[in-house]
Amino acid sequence: MFDVLIIGGGAAGVSTALLLGSAVKKPYAENKKIGIITHQRASYLQTGIYNNVYGIKAGTLGSDLLRESLEQLTELYPHLEQIDKEKVTAISKTDFGYLITTNKNEYQTKIVVVAINSNSPMTIEGLEDYIIPHEKAAPSKNRIQLKNTENLVTEGLYVAGTLAGCRSQLSIAAGSGANAAAEILTLWNNGEFAQVHDAIGK
Repeated sequence: MFDVLIIGGGAAGVSTALLLGSAVKKPYAENKKIGIITHQRASYLQTGIYNNVYGIKAGTLGSDLLRESLEQLTELYPHLEQIDKEKVTAISKTDFGYLITTNKNEYQTKIVVVAINSNSPMTIEGLEDYIIPHEKAAPSKNRIQLKNTENLVTEGLYVAGTLAGCRSQLSIAAGSGANAAAEILTLWNNGEFAQVHDAIGK
């Protein structure tokens, strides 16, 4: 049983994982089991070259960024479980939270964060009731999003990145993932605003 299972290993998903993983020493997060299904094949980053993103060296390839971000996650937060080479096919509501079905396994989780791209049609069964046309993409692109408020779709179900209705920019997608993580940390902290910062000398 996971406390949070993140679906998607792109900018939004890994950003969510990094912030949640960094909270391991916080009393409200120290015993939480967090996982990420790191399927990246459909990530928009695969073919990107980044010259205009704060903090990322000009000319960085998206494919390198995808690989390096998972390496960073492994190095800094090894307690966070990475599930590789599996693709989610269905999400089902249960009494305990959600059942996540992949092409290989099933996982139970209290909270799920969906951080895949906004391509249509949706490839994960169980999300149909929340799909609306993407509000910030050109209609000709036929993009979709999940209806949400501050990344929350419905109880225990969060969305991040372009599927949350964000514009297709790396920094925006990553910020959406961080916001989803902050909302979950605040939930764990009994509604008290939660943030995690590292600082020199601390």
